[in-house]
Amino acid sequence: MRRAEITRKTKETNITVILNLDGSGVTDIDTGIGFFDHMLDAFGRHGFFDLTVKVRGDLEVDGHHTIEDTGIVLGQAIAQAVGDKKGICRYGSFILPMDEVLALAAVDLCGRASYVSNMTYTVPMIGNLETEMIKEFFLAVANNAAMNLHIRMIEPGNNHHMAEAAFKAFAKALDQATSYDERISDVLSTKGSL
Repeated sequence: MRRAEITRKTKETNITVILNLDGSGVTDIDTGIGFFDHMLDAFGRHGFFDLTVKVRGDLEVDGHHTIEDTGIVLGQAIAQAVGDKKGICRYGSFILPMDEVLALAAVDLCGRASYVSNMTYTVPMIGNLETEMIKEFFLAVANNAAMNLHIRMIEPGNNHHMAEAAFKAFAKALDQATSYDERISDVLSTKGSL
């Protein structure tokens, strides 16, 4: 079972993430930011990852530390759970429609961090989540999972729909990238390592 449990405590946040890549989409999320909880729940369910996220952050300041630090810990959990990467597809991509919105996510579990996105929002907040923090979350995940992550908003629209489509597309792409392929006996790399 490809599972990780990571706890990170700082003066600003106390975070525990438990991730099972081979789960069924069971989630238990509590970050103190309702819309962020909704996005992480969607990520777990649509990627078929069992995911527990418990966060106590300095929300009296704002949501920045809570969201970015959760991305750090989730990225570390992905890296630990995926293990030596032998036999996995390595790459994943998914185009996801959500009403008028169309989002694309592409993942490469290559051991190098990169995050590229064209997502822009027309409102500063979705519920109690600052929209500018969505970029910081995905950047933290990509950096700490050592993955290439591209998210494109092919057809923009409602801000809630765009954010949710991005999280779901990422989940589907990551599920594909972490899936096993019986034709891959080692790691999928010309270098022989990832």
